[in-house]
Amino acid sequence: MLTPRQKTPDLTLPLVGGGTFDLSREANERGTLVVVYRGLHCPICVKYLKELEAQVDAFTERGVGVIALSSDPQNRAEKMAEQVGAQKLRFAYDLGLQKARDWGLYISTSNGVTSAGIEEPALFAEPGLFMVTPQQTLYFASVQTMPFTRPPLAELLGALDFVIAKNYPARGEYTGALPAAAE
Repeated sequence: MLTPRQKTPDLTLPLVGGGTFDLSREANERGTLVVVYRGLHCPICVKYLKELEAQVDAFTERGVGVIALSSDPQNRAEKMAEQVGAQKLRFAYDLGLQKARDWGLYISTSNGVTSAGIEEPALFAEPGLFMVTPQQTLYFASVQTMPFTRPPLAELLGALDFVIAKNYPARGEYTGALPAAAE
């Protein structure tokens, strides 16, 4: 399980358009927002990533870099970036399923063709959103077992403003023993 205030697993993936995303080399003042999407087959992901594309500048203004990634191969990631109309949002691909598990993501099996008319991969990672500090420690995480109900980006930006203004620490870091009454 990923724990806030602890180092996240390394993450190095190829980028649509060339180059490599390497989380350990990100140089954003306040960190990196890592958004894992299900893949090209997911119409809900297209909608969410279009919203994210529209908010990249808002995150950048707050010192936060943004990356969208999936376990899709290059050709499917390129098609997703095209569907989203990505101009500012970076897309990475080929997230290995073991690496996805290392990040605490759930893995699903194919249900065949989706409502978008695209075949699901045999196995793929379900969505997750991670705010990673410049020191590559986990600040915030949201992982899901379903494609529905993603963290609202406007709310996330508002929370980020609060965090910056109040120097609010990461929460959920306690991993010690629990009192007997807590069982």
